[in-house]
Amino acid sequence: MQIPIFHTYIHPTAKQRVAEVLDTTFLSEGKLVKEFEARLSRDLGMVHPAALNSGTSALHLAMVIAGIGPGDEVILSPQTFVASALVISQQGATPVFADIQYETGNIDPSDIESRITERTKAIMAVHWGGYPCDLDEIHAIARKYGLLVIEDAAHAPGATYKGRAIGSISDFTCFSFQAIKHLTTGDGGAICCLDPVLVQETFKRRWFGIDRANSPMSELGEREYDISAVGFKYHLSDYAAALGLANLEGFNERLARRRALVRRYREELANVPGLTLFEEKGDREGAYWLFGFHVEQRLAFIRSLKAKGIVASIIHDGIDHNSLFGGTRADLANQLRFNKTQIHIPIHDALTNEQLAYVVDVIKQGW
Repeated sequence: MQIPIFHTYIHPTAKQRVAEVLDTTFLSEGKLVKEFEARLSRDLGMVHPAALNSGTSALHLAMVIAGIGPGDEVILSPQTFVASALVISQQGATPVFADIQYETGNIDPSDIESRITERTKAIMAVHWGGYPCDLDEIHAIARKYGLLVIEDAAHAPGATYKGRAIGSISDFTCFSFQAIKHLTTGDGGAICCLDPVLVQETFKRRWFGIDRANSPMSELGEREYDISAVGFKYHLSDYAAALGLANLEGFNERLARRRALVRRYREELANVPGLTLFEEKGDREGAYWLFGFHVEQRLAFIRSLKAKGIVASIIHDGIDHNSLFGGTRADLANQLRFNKTQIHIPIHDALTNEQLAYVVDVIKQGW
């Protein structure tokens, strides 16, 4: 038996949907991208989603539209993938790391304010593993200092905070539909903006800065347009959107089952010696791309599970250790502690009840 930590879910209708796109030979951005965006809004509560070719593109476009540039600073959690900070550096700005909550892996609002300077322009809230950050506290700080809030929701499609969908709360919210995410387009992403003016700017900037909807073709066969700002080739294709549309079928039901699996994990592992579950609050629902906790003797834990055919992984340690971002920070005490004990075990659509029981039994045997 081999139980992987990830499993790529492909809906049974995906082959037909993608084949239909291939038959049309129209593979680029078209009506299926628009349909996918409409479904993201209808099914997952995203506000004005613009579908893109990656979650990293979404984060970078958020930087661009937010006006982040040389000399600016963006505060974020180091418990993330390097893309979150790289897009800041790409704009000539500086990623500034705030410490995390050891209990969740999310940015600690109580550590944000001390990191703010006159150069700070935004706070990036990374929802680690799909568990929403303390957005009320983050927004209160942002309002006090006139900052933008950008959510890195790469792990969080379908998550909610105080009854509101992630993708409907902050100035910008960025999603990933990369291959191993629980909603995939093969590779892809989306950005949500609350400001209607910035929504239109987003749709222009994702396709070279051209207002595609209002640039008719001339008799000569060229679109009529005037680019006024730098744009990018970040749009999603109909080919990818077809896969995304198929995988949206039954997504909320699959997410409900994933949450049920997590509840069972938490019930079964609550009192295991040497294991401490992450904190969960009743005012939010995670998307559970990951299921993590803290363990003592982590390497022994990983080896014990591996010997029984179960994959366990830290996924990512804090990214502050990279020389590009300044190297390991001693003032991130919780991050350093988190790096030593955090671990994740399998949670995905293919995980059966029997496999979950097996994982729990192996863990309870000790390591």
